Amino acid sequence: MERFTALTAIAAPIDQANIDTDQIAPARFLRRPRAEGYQDILFHDLRFTAPGVENPDFILNRAPFRQARILVADRNFGGGSSREQAVWALVDSGIRCVVAVSFGDIFYNNAVNHGLLLVRLDAELLRRLRQALHERPGSVISVDLRSQTLVAPDGTTYAFAIEAARKRRLLEGLDAIGLTLGHMAEIAAFEQGYQARKPWLTARPA
Repeated sequence: MERFTALTAIAAPIDQANIDTDQIAPARFLRRPRAEGYQDILFHDLRFTAPGVENPDFILNRAPFRQARILVADRNFGGGSSREQAVWALVDSGIRCVVAVSFGDIFYNNAVNHGLLLVRLDAELLRRLRQALHERPGSVISVDLRSQTLVAPDGTTYAFAIEAARKRRLLEGLDAIGLTLGHMAEIAAFEQGYQARKPWLTARPA
C-alpha cells in the first residue's frame, strides 16, 4: 500500500450529498479482477450518458478537474453497500483524499486499507470550500497528515481529527496484512507459549 504523508493537488467539488458506493463503483463491474484496475469505472453512470459518451455536466469530465486528486464532498460520502471496489476505483483514478462532512462506516474502514485519507470537516466550511473551487477551477488544496492540517486555496489552514491508529497506518503504508506482519514476534511468542502449555494439541501419534 502506498503511504500517505502529504498531498498538494487540484481539488474537485462534489456537491451532491449521499454519494453511495454504487454511484462510485456500479455493481455490474465488481467481478473484474483487482489486477485489471478500476479507474475507468469511477462514477461510471454519472460520468457517461452512453457507452463512451461523457456527460459534460459531470465535474470530473471538465478541465482542469480531470486532474483532481482530492475530492471535496458533502455528507454521507460512501454510504450504501460494503463493496471495497469503491475505494479501489478512487485510488486507481489517483484520488488520495476525500474531504466530507461524514462517510459511510464500512467505506471509512475500507479506505485505510488502500491508502485513501478521509477527512471530516464542518458542513458550512465545506460548502464555502466547494463554492471557491467552482469559482476558481484548478485551485489546489494541501493536506498534511502528520500535522493534521488542510490548507484551503485562500491559504486558510484548518485542523482535522483522525484516529491515532488510522494515522499510523496511512503514514507507514500498512494495509491489514502489513499491520499483522508487524506483530509477528508477538504472534510467534504466543504460539510457542500455547504449545508449551498444551503440547497434546500438536503431538504426533506414536
